[in-house]
Order: sequence, then C-alpha cells, then structure tokens
Amino acid sequence: MIKSVMPLSFIIALRFFGLFIVLPVISVYALSLEGSNATLVGIVVGGYALTQVIFQVPFGIMSDKLGRKGTIIMGLFLFAIGSLICAIATDIYTLMLGRLLQGSGAIGAVVTAMISDIVKEHERPKAMALMGMFIGLAFAIAMISGPLIGGFIGVPVLFYITMALALISIYILVKKVPNPPKITHTYNEKLNLKDVLGNANINRMHITNFLQKALMTFAFLVIPILLTKTYGWEKKELWYVYLPAMIFGLLSMAPAAIIAEKKGKFKEILALGILFFIISYLVIGFSSSALVFSIGVVIFFIGFNMHEPIMQSLTSKFAKVHQRGSVLGVFNSFGYLGTFIGGILGGIMLDSIDLSSFSIIIAVICILWLILIVTMPNPSKTKSIYLDLNEYKLNQIVLNDTSKIEEWYINNSENIVAIKFDEKNISEDEIKSLLR
Repeated sequence: MIKSVMPLSFIIALRFFGLFIVLPVISVYALSLEGSNATLVGIVVGGYALTQVIFQVPFGIMSDKLGRKGTIIMGLFLFAIGSLICAIATDIYTLMLGRLLQGSGAIGAVVTAMISDIVKEHERPKAMALMGMFIGLAFAIAMISGPLIGGFIGVPVLFYITMALALISIYILVKKVPNPPKITHTYNEKLNLKDVLGNANINRMHITNFLQKALMTFAFLVIPILLTKTYGWEKKELWYVYLPAMIFGLLSMAPAAIIAEKKGKFKEILALGILFFIISYLVIGFSSSALVFSIGVVIFFIGFNMHEPIMQSLTSKFAKVHQRGSVLGVFNSFGYLGTFIGGILGGIMLDSIDLSSFSIIIAVICILWLILIVTMPNPSKTKSIYLDLNEYKLNQIVLNDTSKIEEWYINNSENIVAIKFDEKNISEDEIKSLLR
C-alpha cells in the first residue's frame, strides 16, 4: 500500500506546497502592485479557488470516464502555466489572471479518487491519513520557507518554484505511479447530480470543507497584513508566528487522525476543531498586542490541522465506489468556493469592517456549524473482503441483497470481487459459503 500511495501523496503534497508557499506573503506582495486595493488583493488570495470551483467537478467526472492519469497531467500543466504568469506579473490584474489559471488545474479530487482506486477498502483510511500527513507537512514547510524566501529573495521566486514542482510532479506521476485497476461496479444506472447531492451526511462534509477553507483564507489574508501594518513586522519576520503555529498544528494532526480513524470518533474531532476556530478568531479579533494575536494564530492552526487529515477520508466513506470521483469533486469544489469567498470577504472587511466585529460574526457561524456536525452520525463500522473469482462465483442474488451487502464491485485487473458488508448482518464465512 505504501509503495503505491507514496508517489501520489507526494504529488498532491507538492501541488499544495506550491499553493501554500505564497499564502503567508501574497497579500502584502499583491498590495504593493500597480492598481491594487484590499478587495482586489482578496480576489488574488482566493482567486485560484474560483476556477477550482468551476473545474473541480468536470475534472472528477472526466477522470471517472477517461482515466485518472491523463486528467492529472492536464491539471498539472495548467497549474505550471498559471505559476509562470504569476511570476512575471507586474500589476494586480496579471497576477489575478495567473492565480485563476493556477486554479483551473483542478486535480485534488482526482488524486484522492485514484488513491481510493489503488488501495483496498480496509487500507484506505491509512492511505488517506498518509496523504493528509503529507499535505500537513507541506503546509508546515511552506509556512516557514514562504516568508523567508519571499522576504529575502522576492515573492516572484516562489511562483517559479511552484512551476518547477508542477513539472516534477508530472514526471513522478508517469514514472512512479501505477495505473489504477479497471473496476466494474454494480450500479447500472447513470450517475446524476442527485446521487452526489442527495446524501445528508455528504452534504454536511461539503459545508464543513466550505467553512474550514473560508476561515483559512481569511486568516492568511489578515495575518500578514495586520502583523506588518499594525504591529510593524517585516515580511521576513512572519515565520516567527508561523513556526510555532505549524509545530503545534503538526503535533495535533497525528492524534486527531488516530482517534478519528482507529476509534471512529470523526465527528468528535471535527467538533473539537471547530471549538478551536471559535476561540482563535475571538482571540485574534480582540487582541491588543502582537503576542496575543500570535497566540490566536497558533490556536487556529491547531484546529485546522486536526481537520485536514480526516475530512476527505470521512467523505469517501459516505460515497459509493462509482461516486467517488464525482463526490470528491463536489467536496473539493465546496472547499475552493470557501477559499474564494473567504478571500473576498476578507478584502471587503479590511476596507470597511473592524476585525473585532467580524470575529464575532465568525464565532456565531461556527456555533451553527458545530450544531450541524454534532447531529451527524459517525460512519458505520464495515468490513471488506476480496475474493478470487477463480475460486468464488458471482452470485448476484446474494451480492445484491442490500440488507446484508452494503456494496460490491469487480477488480478486473486482479480478477477479484470486493465486498463491503456489516458484520452485524452477515459474517465473512457466510459470504464465502454462499459464493462457493
């Protein structure tokens, strides 16, 4: 499992690193460009997310129909071109164009779906957690290296780095990532939008991704601007706050993932993360010194890193095998829409609303969000078995009994049938006996 998932996790981590590395400094940099104001800076910070929203679902559907690898390569090329335009931009509108083009390479859901294809059901939580850990590590390194490289060498260099990483990712994908198996699922009807948006638990995860990413983007907009404009920090000093934030964030990530995946406490971890968001924004909004402000930033990243490694895994647990690409596409679209809205509202806030009032609004929204999560059930414990079709028969009367079998599909590449079931309703030995 590790050998198959590691290259894909590395690819998605490199791509997120390319996005994350500019976040600590892009708002201050964009504000210095010709024609800029706070609202336009907000669009630049969250702009890539707008095209992610537009292209995430088409990329997910394309990958379901035409294949994962080719779709990922196309997205990485678009991201590289957008990064180059950002690097050479001298005015706010060219930078905005580059950010929009960066976002058009919407491959996040495709990579996640490919990981789901490659690994077996019982290994998927570990694979998703590994991917989340890689993203978290990329996030931590980017938060430190971004201010240092951007402060000492210049922000355009950061965009050249992101372009190079996108091209390296294409090489890794072609040379190191195995082709996903050919799957025949058990659903004869065509997938429609109702399948993707008709599940209440999946919709809760869509809303969760939207709000989490909105709060993150808003944080990255105001943190560098307030620290440099209000408290007199230099860009190269921003790592003073990002370093402890990342250390505490990483320390919170592993326990959160273990408790959620091993103990089945997904909603409890999500709820705890939301509580950290509420506390952090109230501290940030009513801070009277750089130290108090920095403490609020640290608390925010603890909550953020608790959420990050488990959200996609939890969403995939609620989706059927033929829905994964599309469901995760919608899930990521909600996240990127949140990123865009967070940037826009952050820019408007800096122009017209004081931070303390806005922090109270955020706290109220988070309380409503908390209620939504508390009423969500944790996913049921299921077990999966993989039977060799040379040894077992495809008895569809047995397999299509939804009171006992939750889901099944055929892995044509390995000539096996994968069966997901609840042990409360039927045992593994019973299934094997019925299919012999």
